[in-house]
Amino acid sequence: MVGSNSSPPRPKWRKVAYGGMQPGYDDNHTDETFLEGMVMNASVVKRDMLKVMLDSVSISEYLCIVALVVLVWTYTLSSALDENSLLLIDISLLVSGFLILLFTQDMLSLSLLLHYALNISFFIIGLYVLAPIYQTLTRSISSDSIWAVTVSLLVLHLFLHDYSESTVKAPGVLKNPALTSCISVNASVVASVFIASRLPSRLHVFAIMLFSLQVFLFAPLVTYCIKKYSFWLHLCFSISLMALTLSFVFVLHRLLFVLLLSLLVFVNLVCPYWLIRIQEYKFEINGPWDEAKLCFDITD
Repeated sequence: MVGSNSSPPRPKWRKVAYGGMQPGYDDNHTDETFLEGMVMNASVVKRDMLKVMLDSVSISEYLCIVALVVLVWTYTLSSALDENSLLLIDISLLVSGFLILLFTQDMLSLSLLLHYALNISFFIIGLYVLAPIYQTLTRSISSDSIWAVTVSLLVLHLFLHDYSESTVKAPGVLKNPALTSCISVNASVVASVFIASRLPSRLHVFAIMLFSLQVFLFAPLVTYCIKKYSFWLHLCFSISLMALTLSFVFVLHRLLFVLLLSLLVFVNLVCPYWLIRIQEYKFEINGPWDEAKLCFDITD
């Protein structure tokens, strides 16, 4: 009689994802095997100091590109560069950029380059038509305010810029640029308009706007194509660009040269060292309770 009053044994608990509550167990029940699937720091990447330093070269490269743009703006506002010299620089940049894209991209063809050339021609014509509007856009604003807003926009541009990829995508790329990259490009364009509005002539405004837009819009694409084509070519190009920028800044102002050199050393040496050191303090726990992640991309 005693045996008939005893409760039946509970079924063995099973670890199931979508089985609902199991009889005799709470919904949050776990057994002694719960922590057997725990993994410590499973996805932590062990970084190499030299590899991180080489990856940081792209950041220094773009910092030098922006510094060269600011140098051209400064020389133009001080009348050291006239509109003819600026137009010559614009043509040189445009031709060299097309040649680099032609030799580094397999998907580019002559017909596609002609299509791009036609679109750029329409863009240049529209820019020349709008040059008088840019020239008088900030006539009632003081130059100090213009420089303050311009510096703020350039800092925003550098902070939000996508240093891993190019904002202007090459042919055949399906991924669209991120929102932060678009904001970064817009900030650089507005800064260029503010600087162009302080110039005396329409041709000056057109030349400086064409130069700025070429650099901010297409220089990341060109440098990205060079990096994909050959990393060592990208490294040589970046080191040469840094040396050229530092030499120009040294001629312009010694204090700015020290600041730029310190910034490049900080980006290429100090930041990689910090990144390697803080990896020792990374603590990540993974287990079967984590959400499932797709291991492939879904494209239309």
